[in-house]
Amino acid sequence: MLPEDLLRLAHVIGAAVLFGTGAGIAFFMVMARRTRDTRLIAHVAGTVVVADTVFTATAVVIQPITGYLLATSIGWSLSEGWIALSLILYVVTGLFWLPVVWIQLRLRNLARLATVEGKPLSQEFDRLYAIWFACGFPAFFAVTGIFWLMLVKPQFTLF
Repeated sequence: MLPEDLLRLAHVIGAAVLFGTGAGIAFFMVMARRTRDTRLIAHVAGTVVVADTVFTATAVVIQPITGYLLATSIGWSLSEGWIALSLILYVVTGLFWLPVVWIQLRLRNLARLATVEGKPLSQEFDRLYAIWFACGFPAFFAVTGIFWLMLVKPQFTLF
């Protein structure tokens, strides 16, 4: 296997981990919240925080490194339209992901507190959950756009 093939494999696996972990986290958080069971939500949110730390954060670091090395090994300029737009969408995704990490921690803590106090989920939990949920859509569409750009590599000038 050539070094370029290894970089491409690492880049594709990283993209799959980012997309798959994001989709999995979203699914399990939505399903847990629907129960309104504070104990279950606290447990799932705790698992989500770990998954985001172990898988998503690792892939977030690896993706630009493998992307840069892959592009330079092939001879692509980072200013090519589809690459530049992919990088912009990657930043957009990150801008929605970073607050989500904090929100997930807060949701976990609020669910734990409600469990200990024997109370239902607070209005703050519901407000933060709504923000968390809303942040998922632009991030999902940005990542989907990156996948499309990487597969199609449309030729256009961005800058």
